[in-house]
Amino acid sequence: MNNINNVSSVGTADLLKQKSKAEQTGGEAFAGHLKSALNEINELQESKTQAVADIATGQVKDLHQAALAIGKAETSMKLMLEIRNKALNAYKEIGRTQL
Repeated sequence: MNNINNVSSVGTADLLKQKSKAEQTGGEAFAGHLKSALNEINELQESKTQAVADIATGQVKDLHQAALAIGKAETSMKLMLEIRNKALNAYKEIGRTQL
């Protein structure tokens, strides 16, 4: 019977260690996803800038593709700003929470 309790406590300790490692890698994974999303938005903004410059100089080959690039960049920027606003609101709400 005593042997069973030792196995149980070891199993619990291992699970807690695994959970701690998973939480650490979960945070790193979130940071990686966030960084890649921001890089993608940056690339879309650069393509938008290039499309606007091409339209302004008359070097645009396909006006439809340029308009799509501009629209995609604007939509992604709006989405990123909304996510930022929601995250800030959540942070402020947590700060107002009484312990």
